[in-house]
Amino acid sequence: MDAKEFCEFGKATLAYIADYTENLRDRNVLPSVKPGYLNELLPREAPIKGESWKEVLKDVERVIMPGVSHWNSPHFHAYFPTGNSYPAIIGEIVSAGIGCIGFSWMSSPACTELEVITMNWLGKMLNLPEEFLNCSEGPGGGVIQGSASEATLICLLAAKERSTRRLKEEHPDWNDATIKSKLVAYASDQSNSSVEKAGLLGSMTMRLLPADEKCRLRGSTLLEAMRKDEEAGLVPCYVVATLGTTGTCAYDCLDELGPICNENNVWLHVDAAYAGAALACPEFRHLMPGIKFADSFSFNPHKWMLVNFDCSALWVKNSRYLIDAANVDRVYLAHGHEDKAPDYRHWQIPLGRRFRSLKLWFVMRIYGVEGIQKYIRGSVKLARYFENLVRYDNRFEIVADVTLGLVCFRIKGDNSLTNELLERLTARRQIYVIPATYMGKTIVRFVVCSQNCEEKDVEFAWNEITTQTTEIFKSQIEASAVLEDRSIEIRTIITEKPLENLTDKLLDLEITSTVKNSPTIS
Repeated sequence: MDAKEFCEFGKATLAYIADYTENLRDRNVLPSVKPGYLNELLPREAPIKGESWKEVLKDVERVIMPGVSHWNSPHFHAYFPTGNSYPAIIGEIVSAGIGCIGFSWMSSPACTELEVITMNWLGKMLNLPEEFLNCSEGPGGGVIQGSASEATLICLLAAKERSTRRLKEEHPDWNDATIKSKLVAYASDQSNSSVEKAGLLGSMTMRLLPADEKCRLRGSTLLEAMRKDEEAGLVPCYVVATLGTTGTCAYDCLDELGPICNENNVWLHVDAAYAGAALACPEFRHLMPGIKFADSFSFNPHKWMLVNFDCSALWVKNSRYLIDAANVDRVYLAHGHEDKAPDYRHWQIPLGRRFRSLKLWFVMRIYGVEGIQKYIRGSVKLARYFENLVRYDNRFEIVADVTLGLVCFRIKGDNSLTNELLERLTARRQIYVIPATYMGKTIVRFVVCSQNCEEKDVEFAWNEITTQTTEIFKSQIEASAVLEDRSIEIRTIITEKPLENLTDKLLDLEITSTVKNSPTIS
C-alpha cells in the first residue's frame, strides 16, 4: 500500500468510524451471534494474494460488527464507561503512525517528556497532593499504565520490596524467602477482582475484609485483621483502598485507613479506577477524603475521561520503590541522560511501552479542563434523572447511595423478580445492564456510560425496564390465576370423588404429589 492508497483508506475509515459513532442508537447494543459465528464467515487460511482495502473495510460491517458489543452506545449501561472521543482516536492514530517504543528517554525523548508533562497536568486537575507530581522536588511522579490491574500489581511488588528491605535490616537472620512468606495484603470484599488477582500474581496473601452496611472498608476492620496477623507472626505489607467500588460505587474510609497504614509501615494504594475522574470537579472531592495518606493513587482516564483504552494513570510518592522492584539493566539499554529524566521501563511490568500520552494530550488540549468537567457533570445529572424515575415507581427500590453516574436498584420482593428482569433485558438486547449483589439482594447496576447519552436515552432505557417489569407481574398474575383455577378443581374432585379415585384424577391435572394411601388431603 502506497501513501496515496493509505490516504484513501484512512479517509474512508474515518468516515466509517464517524458514521458508526453518530448512528449507534440504531444498532442493538448486544449482538445476537453465538460462539463460533466468525468461523462460518471467514476462510480457514489467510489469503495467498493481497486483497483490496475496500473489500476489507466492507467486511468490517459484514463480519465484525454483527459480533460487537457496542460499549459506546447510548444504550450501554453496564460495567463502567469505556472512554472514547474523536480527539483520543486521532491521538491513537498518530501514536500508531510514529510507532516508537518508549522504554527509556533515549529511545524516544518526546514519548517520555510528554508523559511527564501530561501526568503533571492531570494530577493538578485532580488536585492531588504535590508529592505525587513529577514537578515536585521529591521522588514522586506519575506514569501511564495499561490498566488499574497493572497499577495495583506493580504497587504490590513495590510494597513487597520495600517491606523486604526494611525487615532484613530489622531481622538480619531472616532471608528474603522467610520475609516474603510472612507478608500479607488487605482489601475490601467489595474490591475489584483485579485486586485479588494482584495477590495471586504477586505471591502475597490477599485478605478480603468485610465491608460495612454501606459497602465501605472501615479502619477498625483493618486494624483488627492486622493485629490478628501480627499475633500469628505475619507482617502486614499492603492495603488497597477502593474509591468507587465496582458493585455500588462505594468509597472505603480512606481517612480512617490512611493513618493506620502510615503508622505501621504499610503501603496504602488507592484504586479509583472509575470515580477518580470526578476529582476534576471540586464539588465531588468531599467524597474521597484522605488521599494525602496514600503511597500511590491510580485512576483510569480510559473509563470516564474521554480517553480510549488503554490509559491508566498511576502516581507514587516515591518512585524509588518502583524502580527497586523492577530494575533490570543491560548495556544496550544504557544512555547518558539517566539522571535527568525517568526511564519508565523501571516503573512498569513490560519493557516496551506505547506513546499513550499523545491521546491524553489531545483530549486535555481539545476539551480543556472545563470541557472534561462539563462531561462528568452531565453524566452525573443523567444518573440523577434516572434515579428520580426509579423512585417515582413504587415497584422498585434504590439500593446504596447514588453519588456519581451509577444507580443501583431492584424490583421490591424476592430476588427472582430482579433476576427475571435482567434475563429479559439481556435477551431483548435493546439496553445492556448487569447485576451485582448487595446484602444478599440481587440488584441492577445502571451506569451512564456513553458520552453521547442524553435524556431521551435514559427515558428509552426506563421504558424498556418498566415494560418488562409489567410483563413479569402480568405473568405472575396469570400464573396465580391458573393455580387458583387448579385449586378450585382439586377441591371439587376431593369433595365429589371417593379417595381411591383421587390419584388418577389428580394425575390428569398434572399434580405430582403422592395421594395414594393418604388418609387425608389438606
